[in-house]
Amino acid sequence: MHRDLLRRGRLSDDRTGEVMHFLSSMTADHWIAEKDIQVDMAHLLMLRKQEIIGEDAARALMGALLAFHEDGIPDEAYDECFEDIHAGKEAALIARVGEEFGGRLHMGRSRNDEVATCIRMRLREELLGCMTALCDLRQVLLGLAEAHRESIMPGFTHLQHAQPTTLAHHLLAYEAAFGRDFGRLADAYARVNECPLGAAAFASTGYPIDREMTARLLGFARPMGNSMDAVATRDFALESLSACAVMMTTASRLCEEMVVWSSAFVRFVHLADGYSSTSSIMPQKKNPDTAEIMRAKAGTVAGSLAGAMTITKGLPMSYNRDLQELTPHLWRGVAAARESLVVLAGMLSTATFDTKRMAAESDRGFSTATELADVLVREYGLPFRTAHSVVGRAVKEGALDLATLEAAAEEVAGLSLTGRGLTAARVAAALDPAISVAERKAIGGPAPEETARALTARNKDLAADEAATARLAGSVETALARLVDEAKRMTEA
Repeated sequence: MHRDLLRRGRLSDDRTGEVMHFLSSMTADHWIAEKDIQVDMAHLLMLRKQEIIGEDAARALMGALLAFHEDGIPDEAYDECFEDIHAGKEAALIARVGEEFGGRLHMGRSRNDEVATCIRMRLREELLGCMTALCDLRQVLLGLAEAHRESIMPGFTHLQHAQPTTLAHHLLAYEAAFGRDFGRLADAYARVNECPLGAAAFASTGYPIDREMTARLLGFARPMGNSMDAVATRDFALESLSACAVMMTTASRLCEEMVVWSSAFVRFVHLADGYSSTSSIMPQKKNPDTAEIMRAKAGTVAGSLAGAMTITKGLPMSYNRDLQELTPHLWRGVAAARESLVVLAGMLSTATFDTKRMAAESDRGFSTATELADVLVREYGLPFRTAHSVVGRAVKEGALDLATLEAAAEEVAGLSLTGRGLTAARVAAALDPAISVAERKAIGGPAPEETARALTARNKDLAADEAATARLAGSVETALARLVDEAKRMTEA
């Protein structure tokens, strides 16, 4: 069996071990070996239905395929004397049932459409895994937001204290971003879920194949429309990696905040020991290593996207072997993204937020100055730009008390705020972070009553996304289970 039968006719078999290793895709092919058996089953059922293959050969081949499905492909099929698992598996089939039967399975197809179909099937599975993990992460964020609707904290721009907000508002911002990330994954899934099988090398085949049948058996929405495009394109991989890279950018931003917030300077959050590490020399250290590694994983996914795009950018139609080098980037990128989502959900769900510390910081850096300016506009008739200048001048002077505001108003605008009725009590109320937050009731704002409304809406959207993911996964699982049942019926007939 240890010979690549594909080379038997046209080429000598005098490759060196280095060349065999260089050409082989076996490392990446472990990702798709199971899918290759399913593709074989669907193709064989179609060949028999279309009477392209005889009953005896079909039953013998299906029996061997079912054995591989239940027990695994023989280890020798992964030998690097074969360029890929498809050639190794074909050799294993021929070794088991003989070339008279085993040599007939490849009728009406090429490795090109076979590989493309296997990749799409496994990527479909990985995307569904990412979508499920992303829904779980969003559930954690929504749960934390519900618990912290009234937890006042400073909001930041340019990493400077800006305006007070709530922890719920902050977490809802990330959940909204992850919600859009889910949408991008779902969009990518729709374009992944098209079947290349039957495109053959690129020009289809003269056999009377039924591409709609094989697409249905494998759980795809439809066959791909153009046979050249079916084998040549990897835009589905680029789109999936792009969606994962954007999603990991969101995750990396959140992890950056967990790193900063857990520092001794800030002390907004305490990460659980299970998601932290210590120093080999400094016994006092508790480091946010999980969050740091996740920031790096975002770079891994972005790098996988860049590598995949660089490989495809100069390729002419149709299939080129360069695409073999793209596949490891795909698996590396989606695996890093899926793994990170699970870890991030665990890190957040076990974290403890120091709401007292957050509240203590909420009015630092004159963070309620905007509300004070708004009060001067709403209640005392100043133009906003005038109010902005008055409050800004008072901040420059180092205080937002009534006397400093009065002096600033006289200097900047030649007017008296006390003469318009401003009191020290009204200034104090305007500078209260809780009052400032409560005033911000507009859609998307941090007021507790608005975050309650937002939570209801976001939970509804999440439930819809969870249901959609379950439907997609259920459709694939049902199709593949039916495929195996039909394969077994063929051997029992």
